Amino acid sequence: MNEKQYQNAIKILNEWAHAYYTLDKPIASDAEYDELYRQILNYEAKNPLLIASNSPSRRVGAEILKGFEKMAHIKALWSMEDIFDQNELKEWLERGNKQNLELYIEPKFDGASLNLLYENGQLFSAITRGDGKIGENVTQNARTITSIPLTIPYKERIEIRGEVLITKSDFNAINQELTKQGKQTLANPRNAAAGSLRQLDSAITRSRRLKFYPWGVGENNLKFTKHNQIMEFIHSLGFLQDEFCVLCVGLENAQNAYNELLRRRESASILMDGMVLRLNDVSQEEKFGYTVKFPRFMVAYKFPALEKSTIILDVVWQVGRTGALTPKAICQSVNIDGANVQHATLHNYDEICRLGVKIGDVVSIIRSGDVIPKITGVLRPGKEQKEIIKPKFCPQCDSKLFDDGAILKCQNLACKARVLNNMIYFASKKCMNIDGLSSATIRLFYELGLIKNISDLYRLKQSDLENLEGFKDKKIANLLNAIAASKTPSLERFIASLGIELIGEVAAKKIAQHQKQNWRNASYDELISIDGFGENMAKSYLEFMRINREKIDELLSFITPKIQTQTPQTSQISNKTFVLTGTLSAPRQSFKERIEALGGRVSSAISSNTDFLLCGQNAGSKLNKAKELGVEILNEAQFNALITQNNE
Repeated sequence: MNEKQYQNAIKILNEWAHAYYTLDKPIASDAEYDELYRQILNYEAKNPLLIASNSPSRRVGAEILKGFEKMAHIKALWSMEDIFDQNELKEWLERGNKQNLELYIEPKFDGASLNLLYENGQLFSAITRGDGKIGENVTQNARTITSIPLTIPYKERIEIRGEVLITKSDFNAINQELTKQGKQTLANPRNAAAGSLRQLDSAITRSRRLKFYPWGVGENNLKFTKHNQIMEFIHSLGFLQDEFCVLCVGLENAQNAYNELLRRRESASILMDGMVLRLNDVSQEEKFGYTVKFPRFMVAYKFPALEKSTIILDVVWQVGRTGALTPKAICQSVNIDGANVQHATLHNYDEICRLGVKIGDVVSIIRSGDVIPKITGVLRPGKEQKEIIKPKFCPQCDSKLFDDGAILKCQNLACKARVLNNMIYFASKKCMNIDGLSSATIRLFYELGLIKNISDLYRLKQSDLENLEGFKDKKIANLLNAIAASKTPSLERFIASLGIELIGEVAAKKIAQHQKQNWRNASYDELISIDGFGENMAKSYLEFMRINREKIDELLSFITPKIQTQTPQTSQISNKTFVLTGTLSAPRQSFKERIEALGGRVSSAISSNTDFLLCGQNAGSKLNKAKELGVEILNEAQFNALITQNNE
């Protein structure tokens, strides 16, 4: 075989593979494929410097990795807002007057999101979603997925985004093989896809029969004006395409598409947990923009939760990081949409009383996507019923519980469950993101007495770990380096990691933005003026800061949160409060950013403390209230004139 024959053989093999894996229409026998594949392997063994980047041999995993490096997405991957019924669909369409805009509809597959970057027609990287900004580099594993082209006939830089999946039949076949080998089976297709994508041994990834279905693009220079044109182009590059894809306008047509997709749910070869609707006109994406969490131009319409029956074998009480107790039902194992479910939440004791549930009862249980399974009702009483007793003492530390009726709470700050769960939450990916510090590792360190609180994590030394089973020098160095790297988090991430009740990622970000220097001493009035903050959130934050001041001081002796240094301009709207209402010429977020850049604040509610109401078309009750309170009302022209004055 010469080089020309070698290149032709690669072309033929890739065509055969595409027909087999992507089109599901084989055009060659396995024997023919294997024989030609052996020929190119022989050629490559003799000519290692001439191995082509699109050779099928490049899909075979190389050396076993020691870990995954972090990589940033060029453009962020956003989560989607979820809706669950026709009324919520109607509300979403009415928000921004989308009723008469064309929608692009496709299935919402239940898998693991992956971002592929192509440079000059070559697969450059494959990165998991991660936190939406930074994910893990799994390029070596992605190369083993046959439905991901190694090269594409498009030379400009482009990020192609989609879902990595395992079909139901392949999932069952893999579990049957694992059972024969005496190995632990996979929990469900979604977790199996995510876990397979993150194998350090690419040979395992290759054996899992993963598929990649694209659903969109990130960074790109495409000139298409419609999303369906973008997807047609992506599919023309050699990517898989699901047979269900609809363009429609209006509530009735969108609901009909949902009903049809729901009808196909059971027979579909891939798990679906809903459908995705997005505005088909690409220019609308910029117009509608984003909330803090979600794009406004697309939404996930989720399928109803799947429901099965099971028997409650026991109920245990779990202590969370805030001390609140939650009853967890131990159930007879039942398979719900590919997942073997043995545990379900009962929320609280009031819910147990409302349902009238007892140990031994046959109950209905539902699970939807990543939502924790829950008991929804008693189907029939058990033959041997046993009352579920409301505990009076903490199951972990035996302290007397605080009982305010709806909530049972352990008040002991030294309770093992509270301490452990706080540390696990603090180190988790969405908080301080300390690589290698898993919940199992934290539990081990705690049981051995190496750590008693969060601050102790930063006191760990190599000598503390070097005699522990499974902790070699490399692993110890990586862990200590990861802990050291977490000493300079963003302020918003640090606040979120403290585990303050009612203060999640979004609220922490807003505190970091609006109370940069004063975040520890912010007053009730300052907190309540932050857009989206309610009375309970403000009180929870203040109480946490009061009770835990010494612990925070101790943490800050190790950690230096990074505060955004962008200083708002001094202007005549500095420290002035704006409220926005009505339909404006651009997304509200853009107006909010302009106001904050000049030192102003934006609130969601009109009050006597409001300085200006920026009013667009079709304004409602806020306009009337502003008039009652004597708040100065600005239209866009007046607002722009006010902003312009500050730049002169």
